[in-house]
Amino acid sequence: MEASLSDFNIDAPRWDQYTFLGRVKHFFNITDPRTVFVSERELDWAKMMVEKSRSGVIPPGTQVEQLLYAKKLYDSAFHPDTGEKMNVIGRMSFQVPGGMIITGFMLQFYRTVPAVIFWQWVNQSFNALVNYTNRNAASPTSVRQMALSYFTATTTALATAVGMNMWTKRAPPLVGRWVPFAAVAAANCVNIPMTRQQELIQGICVKDGNQNELGHSQRAAAIGITQVVISRITMAAPGMILLPVIMERLEKLHFMKKVKVLHAPLQVMLSGCFLLFMVPVACGLFPQICKLPVSYLEPELQDTIKASYGEHVPYVYFNKGL
Repeated sequence: MEASLSDFNIDAPRWDQYTFLGRVKHFFNITDPRTVFVSERELDWAKMMVEKSRSGVIPPGTQVEQLLYAKKLYDSAFHPDTGEKMNVIGRMSFQVPGGMIITGFMLQFYRTVPAVIFWQWVNQSFNALVNYTNRNAASPTSVRQMALSYFTATTTALATAVGMNMWTKRAPPLVGRWVPFAAVAAANCVNIPMTRQQELIQGICVKDGNQNELGHSQRAAAIGITQVVISRITMAAPGMILLPVIMERLEKLHFMKKVKVLHAPLQVMLSGCFLLFMVPVACGLFPQICKLPVSYLEPELQDTIKASYGEHVPYVYFNKGL
C-alpha cells in the first residue's frame, strides 16, 4: 500500500478527460448529490488530505480509497482555480436537488402570468449564483457586472416566457408546456456571457502544460463560455422537452384527474430523475480544461509566447468553468 501511495497523484483525474465517457464518469463522481449533505468538518478533512497528498506528507495508514474519497469531496466542493470552498447552492452537486424543485414547478405552473414571472425569477436567481460560483476565478467579476447580468438575464427570461405564453394561448396545450424551456434557453444565452463578461473583455488566463501563465486570451474566453452555454441548455433540454409530453399523457388518465395535488410533486421527482443523469452528461460534453492551439490565439499573444518559448509551446490550456 505504501508503494502505491508513493505513486499516487491526487490531482490526476481517475478517468481519461479527453474522452466523453471518461468525462461523464468524472462528473458522475463529483456531482453526486449526496456530497451536498457532507458536513463542513468532513469537507475540511478532505481539503487537508488533498493538500497533504500534494506535499507528499500522507498520514501513516492512509488507504488509497480514503484519498480517492477525499478527492471526490474536494473536487465537488472547492473551486479548481482558488481552492476556496464554494457556496452549497452554487455547486454542481446541488444541481439535482435545487434544479429538480425549480424545474418541476416551472413546468407545473406555466399557465398564469404571475406564476411564470415568479418561477422564472427564482430560476434566474439560482442560475446567476451557479454561474458566478463556477466561473473562471482568475478573472474578477465586480458587483456591478453581476447585478447587470442578473437583471439582463431575468428580463430576457421573463420577456420570453410571458411573450410566448401570450402567443401560445391558442396553440395546442403541449406547445404552452414548452414555453419554460424556451425561456430557460434564451436566458442561458444571456446570463452566462453577461456574468463572465470580464473574461470576454480582458481575456481568460491561458497556461502551458506545466501550469505557467502565458497571458490572457479573449478568443479562448469566447470558446469556453460558448461551450458552457451549450452544456447548460443540454442539461435542461431532455427534462423540459420530454417531461411535458409525459405529463400531457398522464394527466388524461382517470386516476390522475383525481389527484391533481400530486401533479407538482410528480413533476419535481421526474425532473430529478432527468437531472441525475443529464448533469454529468452535459458537464462532460467538453473538457473542463480546454486545449487550444497557439495558432488560434490573438496575434499579439502568439508573438509573446513564441518570443519566450519559441515553438516549444504548441498548445495552451485554460479552465472554461462549468
